[in-house]
Amino acid sequence: MVTRLAGGRKKSRNKMKKSFRTRGKLSLTKYFQEFKKGDKVILRAEPAYQKALYNLRFHNKVGVIIGKKGKCYELTIKDGGKLKKLIVHPIHLTRC
Repeated sequence: MVTRLAGGRKKSRNKMKKSFRTRGKLSLTKYFQEFKKGDKVILRAEPAYQKALYNLRFHNKVGVIIGKKGKCYELTIKDGGKLKKLIVHPIHLTRC
C-alpha cells in the first residue's frame, strides 16, 4: 500500500475557513497585540497567516502564556493529562 501524503493543513477545510465578512487584509491590532506572563488565551488560527501556526489538533484550546520568544509567545496547554509547550504568533491568539 502507498502511504498518503499530506501537509499540516489536511482535513481542515471547514476549520480554516473564514466568513465572507472577515476575509481580506489582516487585522493589525491582532498582529501587534501584547500579552503578559500568566494571561489566558484561546488558540484561534488566522488562515491567511501561516507562520508560527500551531498544529490544528489544538484549535480552540485554552493556554497560559509563559514567555516571549522573538515576535511569538510561548504557552502551555493541557492535552489529555500532559502539559505541552507551543510557540505561537499573536495573530493566532485571542484573550480569554
